[in-house]
Amino acid sequence: MFRLTPAAALVAAAFAVAATPGSAAPVAPAAESHPPDAATKAVVRRGLDYLARTQSQQGYWAAENGGYRAAMTALAGTALLAEGSTTTRGRYAPNVRRAVDYLLGVSRKNGLIGSQSDNHYTYGHGFSMLFLAQVYGEEEDRERRAELKGVLNRAVKFTIDAQTSRGGWGYVSAKEGNDFDEGSTCVTQVQGLRACRNAGIAVPKDVIDRANKYIRDCMTPEGGVQYSIKGGGARPAISGAAIACLFSAGEQDDPMARKLMEYCEKNIWPADGNASAGYGGYWHYKHFYYSQVMYRDPERWHVYRDFLAAQIRPKQTTGGPNDGAFLDQRIGPAYVTAMNCTILQLDNGFLPIYQR
Repeated sequence: MFRLTPAAALVAAAFAVAATPGSAAPVAPAAESHPPDAATKAVVRRGLDYLARTQSQQGYWAAENGGYRAAMTALAGTALLAEGSTTTRGRYAPNVRRAVDYLLGVSRKNGLIGSQSDNHYTYGHGFSMLFLAQVYGEEEDRERRAELKGVLNRAVKFTIDAQTSRGGWGYVSAKEGNDFDEGSTCVTQVQGLRACRNAGIAVPKDVIDRANKYIRDCMTPEGGVQYSIKGGGARPAISGAAIACLFSAGEQDDPMARKLMEYCEKNIWPADGNASAGYGGYWHYKHFYYSQVMYRDPERWHVYRDFLAAQIRPKQTTGGPNDGAFLDQRIGPAYVTAMNCTILQLDNGFLPIYQR
């Protein structure tokens, strides 16, 4: 009989959700509080200040080549929300408002948030759904709520229509991408849909069920998730994202999720902790998602968080125009800085999608 490891069982228990609408979710096990140290908090503040300082006048952030504006804006905006700021309150309220205004402005009639001329636009669309759904849940202005609701309803429909015949998503809509799909874009769509559903936007259950089946079909015998349903071998980064996706969808008790959790413990942390210290390749992507899973393990979270902080802190730029940034030659500082700051702020508990 397959047995869940103690750590995986604890994570599953901590993240368990009610089986029926309106029923109370089980309470996560009590754990001693281990808040981030002062050095980590200072790193986050400097990182967020960098993001606020480098936001464009139009409200967006961009990747190294000036592209991926929707994706970078949503990720940076999410990092600011994780600090506790909203569109009306907090240190970064003006920045959050401008980010929201930008994304609302690039929302299309067909529901896409972003531009169809932007390569890999589903990333930006998924991240934008997640960000705007968090904003919608806190928005108090009636007219702005109505506008956000309309954009999110159309965005959900676009994602539904973009799903491939196998239940996944690709870099573009299935209609434009010859029904191609792969794991990382599937994760962004499912988390975006889950955030919308949490905020009260209708999301058909069968869309999520098909996505979960797609992830199942991408799994290897050892429990990892491949790049796509066509193969490529198990990849720790996509596997970490996939387990976060399944937990967000409420599938933490599924044997598939438990097996995937065991794979991640062997290949991301703690078994592969030293290898993870290389801080290269897909390090940020991998830990951005896996941290969302580990945060729900109150017994081990602070150990894992402090491990990440020790890797992140020394890489922050000091002085000059990039003061507070984390540099990256592949995608750019907005991407890495936003991800690092979000990871190190999960303890704040301000983002419903990541809460225990």
